[in-house]
Amino acid sequence: MPSSAFPDGGPPLTEDEAEDLLRCICFKTGPPGAVGVELEWFVHDLRSPYLPVPRDRLDAAFAALRALRLESSLTVEPGGQLELSSPPAPSLARCVATVSADLSAVRSELARLGLALTGSGTDPWLPSRDRLLREPRYDAMETYLDRFGRAGRTMMRDSASVQVCVDSGYEEPGPLGYRHRWRLAHLLGPVLVASFANSPVLHGRATGLRSTRQSLWTGIDPLRGAAPPAGREPRGAWARHVLDTPVMCVRAEEGPWTVPQGLTFREWLRSGSPRPPTRADLDYHLTTLFPPVRPRGSHLELRMLDAQPGDDGWVVPLAVTAALFDDPRAAEAAYRLLLPLAETAGPLPPPRDAHWRAAIRDGPMAPALHRAAVGCFALALESLARSGAPAAVYDAVAAFRERYVLRRRCPADEHPTGGGPATGARPGAGPAAGPGTAGGPGSAPGPAVPFPGPAPVHVSGPGRPVSGGTAPVPGPVPAPVSDTGPAPESGKDPRP
Repeated sequence: MPSSAFPDGGPPLTEDEAEDLLRCICFKTGPPGAVGVELEWFVHDLRSPYLPVPRDRLDAAFAALRALRLESSLTVEPGGQLELSSPPAPSLARCVATVSADLSAVRSELARLGLALTGSGTDPWLPSRDRLLREPRYDAMETYLDRFGRAGRTMMRDSASVQVCVDSGYEEPGPLGYRHRWRLAHLLGPVLVASFANSPVLHGRATGLRSTRQSLWTGIDPLRGAAPPAGREPRGAWARHVLDTPVMCVRAEEGPWTVPQGLTFREWLRSGSPRPPTRADLDYHLTTLFPPVRPRGSHLELRMLDAQPGDDGWVVPLAVTAALFDDPRAAEAAYRLLLPLAETAGPLPPPRDAHWRAAIRDGPMAPALHRAAVGCFALALESLARSGAPAAVYDAVAAFRERYVLRRRCPADEHPTGGGPATGARPGAGPAAGPGTAGGPGSAPGPAVPFPGPAPVHVSGPGRPVSGGTAPVPGPVPAPVSDTGPAPESGKDPRP
């Protein structure tokens, strides 16, 4: 987000004022019901997705897309990923209709220019991407994240996600209360990571992980990508987490931004150096925190999902998440189903606890996460049937359940590069090999092969009975080791 979104000026903040502001501007409560989605896509050549798209061609394409009349906002990420962010919608059906129409317009314009959108958590074709955006924000971000290894810059350039936004919920207790929904989001997170994992390759090579993208986010920074400690009142826990996380950068009107070493926002407030922080600095600091669930005003961002294959693969995680959050019966049942996972998660906060790390490595092969996914998809389908969701949405969720969830599979297992953890990289599927070919640099490119979408599954419609266990999910899950970013195997939460 450009720095111009945060005007400078105003009086310096005190520590008490900052804490009060954080308690007020996050977890704003009210009747839940609105839903939104943010979709990131890689942009590839329509016929040769394994060849880089020149910068001038991308710039021309993005200029053409900005001229379209879209309801969703369109932005570009540092590596040239395209992001569509829907407006808050009063229903799941409205959200799906709005974004589908916008995506159709975007795809048509890109196809006219010989380009296409690719849905994958990490770029499946290119060995690496250059950083397209050269702005002080991203220069400072890369400098800061490089202190912790390469995961940060790789995340910026080579990852794409589906982010689902749901309302914070009521002030009062209950399945639609904000405390309940905050806890549910973190319990559900590893189940969503495992079910929708779709990034088994990075820079043209199999990583041995189902969700390499989530591994990158886990490895960017010990605190910046972590959730506050569980079991604490959300507003107070979030405020402490924000103030005790290091400042990524200190903005300046001219020249490069300062990247301090280990200066937390709380220490900045107390010292007033290198300059006294203002409300605008606090607002900006909030945008540099990347936990798996981020409170933003009156809604929660669930940020843990890989970008999905197919034109409409994103509809399934959106529908499942919305169904489990905004239907009181489904929300309460999902909470009871998932709560036993907390007993075996270990001492670290998400996304570093045992279940999140098992989701990254093993996906639905982790027994506890598979059982949880079977139960959650059953609850989601029952909720979608009760709510009268569009038949196409219900059918897409049912098809995904049949194709993946019940078979202990995820999209990573059918990744077009053949880079799933169980199979390894397909011969010739390195950076130079094209989709659907076994050739290398000298091979003639064939026609574009789309990412596989959900297979057609004939169902009777929203009234169809749904089976699936909803028993508690017992048992520990072994913790994986990430090859793409640091993920501690044990230890205590580093925060005070």
